[in-house]
Amino acid sequence: MSGGMETLLGIYLNDQLAMGLAWRELARRAARNNRGTEFEVPLRELASAIAEDVETFRGVMLALQVRANSVKAAFAVAAERLGRFKPNGRIASYSPLSRFWELEALAMGIEGKKILWTTLRDTANLGKRLPDVDFEGLLVRADRQRSLLEPARVRAGEEAFARR
Repeated sequence: MSGGMETLLGIYLNDQLAMGLAWRELARRAARNNRGTEFEVPLRELASAIAEDVETFRGVMLALQVRANSVKAAFAVAAERLGRFKPNGRIASYSPLSRFWELEALAMGIEGKKILWTTLRDTANLGKRLPDVDFEGLLVRADRQRSLLEPARVRAGEEAFARR
Protein backbone atom coordinates (compact mmCIF):
# COMPACT_ATOMS: atom_id res chain seq x y z
CA MET A 1 0.00 0.00 0.00
CA SER A 2 1.34 3.43 -0.85
CA GLY A 3 2.13 6.09 1.75
CA GLY A 4 -0.87 8.13 0.60
CA MET A 5 -3.19 5.18 1.16
CA GLU A 6 -1.70 4.62 4.63
CA THR A 7 -2.30 8.29 5.44
CA LEU A 8 -5.93 8.02 4.36
CA LEU A 9 -6.37 4.84 6.39
CA GLY A 10 -4.88 6.61 9.41
CA ILE A 11 -7.33 9.49 9.04
CA TYR A 12 -10.22 7.05 8.68
CA LEU A 13 -9.14 5.09 11.74
CA ASN A 14 -8.85 8.25 13.83
CA ASP A 15 -12.29 9.41 12.71
CA GLN A 16 -13.73 6.02 13.64
CA LEU A 17 -11.93 6.03 17.00
CA ALA A 18 -13.42 9.45 17.75
CA MET A 19 -16.91 8.17 16.94
CA GLY A 20 -16.35 5.07 19.06
CA LEU A 21 -15.35 7.24 22.00
CA ALA A 22 -18.47 9.37 21.56
CA TRP A 23 -20.67 6.23 21.49
CA ARG A 24 -18.88 4.87 24.56
CA GLU A 25 -19.62 8.09 26.44
CA LEU A 26 -23.24 8.07 25.26
CA ALA A 27 -23.69 4.48 26.49
CA ARG A 28 -22.19 5.35 29.87
CA ARG A 29 -24.41 8.40 30.19
CA ALA A 30 -27.52 6.44 29.21
CA ALA A 31 -26.70 3.80 31.84
CA ARG A 32 -26.30 6.50 34.50
CA ASN A 33 -29.51 8.24 33.44
CA ASN A 34 -31.41 4.97 33.77
CA ARG A 35 -30.11 3.86 37.17
CA GLY A 36 -32.80 1.90 38.97
CA THR A 37 -34.94 1.31 35.86
CA GLU A 38 -35.52 -1.71 33.64
CA PHE A 39 -33.10 -0.12 31.17
CA GLU A 40 -30.10 0.01 33.51
CA VAL A 41 -28.78 -3.55 33.16
CA PRO A 42 -28.77 -3.77 29.35
CA LEU A 43 -27.28 -0.28 29.11
CA ARG A 44 -24.50 -1.10 31.58
CA GLU A 45 -23.71 -4.28 29.64
CA LEU A 46 -23.73 -2.34 26.39
CA ALA A 47 -21.49 0.42 27.79
CA SER A 48 -19.00 -2.21 28.92
CA ALA A 49 -19.06 -3.96 25.53
CA ILE A 50 -18.56 -0.68 23.66
CA ALA A 51 -15.61 0.18 25.91
CA GLU A 52 -14.08 -3.23 25.05
CA ASP A 53 -14.64 -2.55 21.34
CA VAL A 54 -12.86 0.80 21.65
CA GLU A 55 -9.87 -0.97 23.21
CA THR A 56 -9.93 -3.61 20.45
CA PHE A 57 -10.00 -0.81 17.89
CA ARG A 58 -7.03 0.89 19.58
CA GLY A 59 -5.22 -2.45 19.25
CA VAL A 60 -5.90 -2.46 15.50
CA MET A 61 -4.48 1.05 15.26
CA LEU A 62 -1.42 0.02 17.28
CA ALA A 63 -0.85 -3.02 15.06
CA LEU A 64 -0.91 -0.71 12.04
CA GLN A 65 1.33 1.83 13.81
CA VAL A 66 -1.34 4.53 13.49
CA ARG A 67 -1.10 7.10 16.25
CA ALA A 68 -4.34 8.18 17.88
CA ASN A 69 -5.16 11.84 17.35
CA SER A 70 -5.83 13.02 20.90
CA VAL A 71 -7.33 16.32 19.75
CA LYS A 72 -9.88 14.56 17.55
CA ALA A 73 -10.69 12.11 20.36
CA ALA A 74 -11.17 14.90 22.90
CA PHE A 75 -13.37 16.81 20.48
CA ALA A 76 -15.61 13.75 19.97
CA VAL A 77 -16.10 13.29 23.72
CA ALA A 78 -16.84 17.01 24.13
CA ALA A 79 -19.33 16.91 21.25
CA GLU A 80 -21.16 14.00 22.89
CA ARG A 81 -21.40 16.01 26.10
CA LEU A 82 -22.79 19.00 24.23
CA GLY A 83 -25.45 16.70 22.77
CA ARG A 84 -26.95 16.47 26.25
CA PHE A 85 -28.40 19.93 25.83
CA LYS A 86 -30.71 19.14 22.91
CA PRO A 87 -34.44 19.77 23.39
CA ASN A 88 -36.33 16.80 24.83
CA GLY A 89 -39.75 18.23 25.62
CA ARG A 90 -38.81 19.07 29.19
CA ILE A 91 -36.93 22.05 30.54
CA ALA A 92 -34.55 20.50 33.07
CA SER A 93 -35.20 16.78 33.34
CA TYR A 94 -34.67 13.50 31.58
CA SER A 95 -37.70 12.61 29.49
CA PRO A 96 -38.91 9.44 27.76
CA LEU A 97 -37.76 11.10 24.52
CA SER A 98 -34.26 11.53 25.99
CA ARG A 99 -34.10 7.81 26.73
CA PHE A 100 -35.42 6.82 23.32
CA TRP A 101 -33.04 9.18 21.54
CA GLU A 102 -30.07 7.71 23.42
CA LEU A 103 -31.11 4.13 22.66
CA GLU A 104 -31.81 4.95 19.02
CA ALA A 105 -28.41 6.62 18.65
CA LEU A 106 -26.70 3.62 20.26
CA ALA A 107 -28.49 1.28 17.83
CA MET A 108 -27.24 3.40 14.92
CA GLY A 109 -23.73 3.28 16.36
CA ILE A 110 -23.80 -0.50 16.57
CA GLU A 111 -24.99 -0.76 12.97
CA GLY A 112 -22.21 1.63 11.97
CA LYS A 113 -19.70 -0.50 13.85
CA LYS A 114 -20.75 -3.53 11.82
CA ILE A 115 -20.03 -1.55 8.66
CA LEU A 116 -16.70 -0.44 10.12
CA TRP A 117 -15.52 -3.98 10.91
CA THR A 118 -16.55 -5.14 7.42
CA THR A 119 -14.80 -2.18 5.78
CA LEU A 120 -11.60 -2.83 7.68
CA ARG A 121 -11.70 -6.57 7.00
CA ASP A 122 -12.56 -6.38 3.30
CA THR A 123 -12.13 -2.94 1.75
CA ALA A 124 -8.99 -2.00 3.68
CA ASN A 125 -7.77 -5.63 3.38
CA LEU A 126 -6.97 -5.82 7.09
CA GLY A 127 -8.42 -9.31 7.30
CA LYS A 128 -5.26 -10.46 5.52
CA ARG A 129 -2.86 -7.88 6.99
CA LEU A 130 -3.96 -8.50 10.58
CA PRO A 131 -4.75 -12.23 10.81
CA ASP A 132 -4.82 -12.06 14.62
CA VAL A 133 -7.86 -9.76 14.56
CA ASP A 134 -11.06 -11.80 14.62
CA PHE A 135 -13.25 -9.62 12.42
CA GLU A 136 -15.91 -12.33 12.23
CA GLY A 137 -16.02 -12.47 16.01
CA LEU A 138 -16.30 -8.67 16.17
CA LEU A 139 -19.27 -8.78 13.79
CA VAL A 140 -20.97 -11.46 15.90
CA ARG A 141 -20.26 -9.36 18.98
CA ALA A 142 -21.92 -6.33 17.37
CA ASP A 143 -24.96 -8.46 16.52
CA ARG A 144 -25.15 -9.55 20.18
CA GLN A 145 -24.96 -5.91 21.29
CA ARG A 146 -27.78 -5.01 18.92
CA SER A 147 -29.90 -7.91 20.21
CA LEU A 148 -29.25 -6.81 23.79
CA LEU A 149 -30.30 -3.24 23.00
CA GLU A 150 -33.31 -3.86 20.78
CA PRO A 151 -35.94 -4.80 23.40
CA ALA A 152 -34.97 -1.75 25.48
CA ARG A 153 -35.06 0.50 22.40
CA VAL A 154 -38.54 -0.71 21.45
CA ARG A 155 -39.82 -0.31 25.02
CA ALA A 156 -38.36 3.21 25.25
CA GLY A 157 -40.04 4.12 21.96
CA GLU A 158 -43.37 2.83 23.23
CA GLU A 159 -42.98 4.95 26.37
CA ALA A 160 -41.94 8.03 24.43
CA PHE A 161 -44.63 7.88 21.75
CA ALA A 162 -47.55 6.16 23.47
CA ARG A 163 -50.82 8.03 23.15
CA ARG A 164 -51.94 9.15 26.53
